[in-house]
Amino acid sequence: MNIRNRLMLELMARGAMRVGEVLKLKPSDIQERSLVVQNPKSGREGETVYVPRKILARLTSYIKSKNIGSNERIFPISYVTAWSMVKKAGLMVNIELRPHDLRRHAATYASRSGTPIEIVSKVILRHSDLSTTQRYLGKVNDTEAIRWIETLYG
Repeated sequence: MNIRNRLMLELMARGAMRVGEVLKLKPSDIQERSLVVQNPKSGREGETVYVPRKILARLTSYIKSKNIGSNERIFPISYVTAWSMVKKAGLMVNIELRPHDLRRHAATYASRSGTPIEIVSKVILRHSDLSTTQRYLGKVNDTEAIRWIETLYG
């Protein structure tokens, strides 16, 4: 998998970014420890997305290697192309994968790692309503339930 695709997947899976937000990113949106999403789905002027420092370093290196101007899109591909890339990545590991599944993964991973629901909701997913986040996290399969019971009481 090429570096562009890997970066896009990481931004969605670790930064809980929507595919459209990733596609709109410009180098000027990169801050020291975060990214700024301009004109997000919420309707606000901008939102802050926190991502691991390693991803920001790789993103900055990618921008330099491709000589991308500060007001150019980092990933100048269409929504359909990005969607297809995510689907192909899923096929590589034999799962059906959609872009929003990666955002859901980021929330679930944070929650299962002990991150308070308020942080998952307001900071990671950037939801204005906690009930929206609870719908994301409401799905628990039997294997996961048994594992947690064994961890808690085993």
